[in-house]
Amino acid sequence: MLRLACWALAAFSLPALSQPLVVGSKRFTESYILGEIVSQSVVVAGQDRVRLKSGLGNTGILLSALLSGEIDLYPEYTGTITREILKTEQALSLEQINERLAPLGLQAGVLLGFDNSYVLAMRREQAQELQIKTISDLTKHPRLVPGLSHEFIGRKDGWKGLSEAYQLGGMSPRGLDHGLAYEAIVAKQIDVVDAYGTDSKLKRYGLTILQDDRRFFPTYEALLLYRADVPTKFPESWKIIQTLENKISQGMMLDLNTRVEIEGQTFAAVAQQFLLQQKTDQAQGTSSGVNSSDGQRVSTLQSFSRTLFAPDFWRLGAQHIFLVLFSLLLALVVGLPLGIVCFYWPRTGQAVLSVIGVIQTIPSLALLAFLISLFGLIGTIPAIVALFLYALLPIVQSTHAGFSEISSSMRQAATALGLGFRLRLFLIELPLARTMILSGINVAAVTSVGTATIAAFVGAGGFGERIAQGLALNNTSMLLAGAIPSATLALLIQGGFYIFERRLATSRR
Repeated sequence: MLRLACWALAAFSLPALSQPLVVGSKRFTESYILGEIVSQSVVVAGQDRVRLKSGLGNTGILLSALLSGEIDLYPEYTGTITREILKTEQALSLEQINERLAPLGLQAGVLLGFDNSYVLAMRREQAQELQIKTISDLTKHPRLVPGLSHEFIGRKDGWKGLSEAYQLGGMSPRGLDHGLAYEAIVAKQIDVVDAYGTDSKLKRYGLTILQDDRRFFPTYEALLLYRADVPTKFPESWKIIQTLENKISQGMMLDLNTRVEIEGQTFAAVAQQFLLQQKTDQAQGTSSGVNSSDGQRVSTLQSFSRTLFAPDFWRLGAQHIFLVLFSLLLALVVGLPLGIVCFYWPRTGQAVLSVIGVIQTIPSLALLAFLISLFGLIGTIPAIVALFLYALLPIVQSTHAGFSEISSSMRQAATALGLGFRLRLFLIELPLARTMILSGINVAAVTSVGTATIAAFVGAGGFGERIAQGLALNNTSMLLAGAIPSATLALLIQGGFYIFERRLATSRR
């Protein structure tokens, strides 16, 4: 039943018009920017409708989205495709990559013009003090603490393979969000950080890149990974996208990253400036880089209120409220009967409560990853199902507790009056248990508001989008611009329930 409801929701949400070209991106600065550049280039050319799903997560989530048709293309790197998607240690040419991708219905192409290989970096003064110049030198200092992104730790072309190649098994890495790792290394909480070759913060924080003396890291040429039918399904858009080939140099990508991470510009603004500069260069017959000091620069002193009430405020708010209310409605429809079952059939109820309780212990991102695999979808469907599952426990428990507090004499009186099970349930038991049930619904609603922020990590929107961007950029203002509206919404719901319960109490007198 639940699965049918989810598919019905998916069908209802399909647009009546022709499907748009859907561009995805990962959850780090460079991928955000490249996603904007690709989508804006098509929009500016006035071709097919485009939908951008930014910050969807790691390679696994983006690959699932491609295979399921949730997105059509996203920026990727040759090294990631060969190691993580094709599961090979071989150095493959683009032609060989596409041969192996063909059975999956995928292709790779439109080399953007720069290489963004992984690097390891340290504080310059510490590296000089310990005389560490290469990754091999780290073996002499096993007490150093690497602070690595979770994806890097789990990847074969990341820490797993690196620690084997360089015999670094004696070191104990700490998992950190990539956007927070730089602050941690500057604060001397960690000693080594993984980074990308075009990462502007390497320069900003004066970090030293350790030489990959055993040449472990493969080449990571930036390109697009796309569904094989994209060129024929969106022919005009594809022609526009192909014009991006070799248009972004190593230095230019570093400059674009710098303007977002250091100067505080938005992903969309930086992408727009890049495309305008490309148009100007074509008109002038030149290929100059982007001028980072042009008049379109966004001031780093923007007020917090401007960030908070940005144009996306109402869109994100509507998405957040929809996720909460729809999942809460599902939880109420399922949880209320389950709570009654738990009371009248204790053995069955114990099993139900145990299962629901175990679900609560599953980390939210792990549950989302499982649901994405189960439904073959990203976005709203897995997000709503996850929120529904998390909202079940307080509703089931409060319903069970409410029914347990009704005295047996009250039930006996109802039976003596000739009331059957259904009439007794609706006329006597539910009204008496109402206060306890409302308390559980209140807890479920308030908790769902906070939990709904994870929806952004699978492209379902909501204020979590700002939190994800804030983490990627280590931008406190952006984090607060997502957290404060979410907290405010939770307080409004809490207040609404309080007023509603007071009015119910007054009406009984």
